[in-house]
Amino acid sequence: MPDVQASQALYDLARKWFAIIPPIICPATFAFDAPFGRFTPSQDSIFLVDGLRSWIFMELISPATFLYAFLHSPLSPTAAGTAPPLTLSHPPTFLAALFLLHYLNRAIVSPLRTPSRSKSHIAVPLSAVLFNTVNGSLLGAYLSSPAAHAYLAGAFSSPRFWAGVAAWAVGLAGNIVHDEILLNLRRTAKKNKAKVAKDGDGGAAQEKSKGEHYAIPHGLLYRYISYPNYFCEWAEWLGFAFAASPAPSVASLGAFFATSSPPWLFFLSEVFLMFPRAWRGHLWYHNRFPDYPKERKAVIPFVL
Repeated sequence: MPDVQASQALYDLARKWFAIIPPIICPATFAFDAPFGRFTPSQDSIFLVDGLRSWIFMELISPATFLYAFLHSPLSPTAAGTAPPLTLSHPPTFLAALFLLHYLNRAIVSPLRTPSRSKSHIAVPLSAVLFNTVNGSLLGAYLSSPAAHAYLAGAFSSPRFWAGVAAWAVGLAGNIVHDEILLNLRRTAKKNKAKVAKDGDGGAAQEKSKGEHYAIPHGLLYRYISYPNYFCEWAEWLGFAFAASPAPSVASLGAFFATSSPPWLFFLSEVFLMFPRAWRGHLWYHNRFPDYPKERKAVIPFVL
């Protein structure tokens, strides 16, 4: 039988550092841009990798490590090495299915529907692989743990659980819809570029190709914020955390670390790591487009 005590010690250590590192990194990331997407370096380099393939690879790490941990129940003294009940009538398995559904879209469906994606610096997928390995493992270990089973007993009759699931579903739908608005901008630009090339002005099209697919997005929450896809993803994982586990104590720093479960750490890490990019991307929009709507906030409607 696997050593449950060793697994618990590793789980607690990973959980502690997962709580500490994102807020430490957050202030530094206001000073530089992660080199992918609109912030990909303009000069080609051996350190730039295919944006689409690297994205799929790094995002598949999360469901892979999640499944491994979930199916092996490393924190269960009586069931270590075995899977929990694999039925949607079992609340932890139901939540596991929600997690996997998100990554089905994020790692496979969405990137395969993307008409183009900029190259990425190798540091981006490498750091994402590390993050996704830790996050997926922690979430899978938690949802297969006795603590999660005890907390989620009777979850299907709990209004709190279904409120969290509803927030997750609305967040996922919002994330997909707002991503689709961006994808449509790229599709339109790609069609226009092909038309220009067909009309015989290929040189001009080549010259304009870099960054041509960037335009001002409109519709839905883009009326209020520059990054509604980020905002919706935060709502999604806040709902997931609300459904999956009790909120951490804020009585003291020690109490927070002791009571922070992986679903809440995932939500908080997303906010800490994504907000700086949203802020810098918001400034980028204003600098690139003189007619960018002045009333738009960065990522939280009417607030920030």
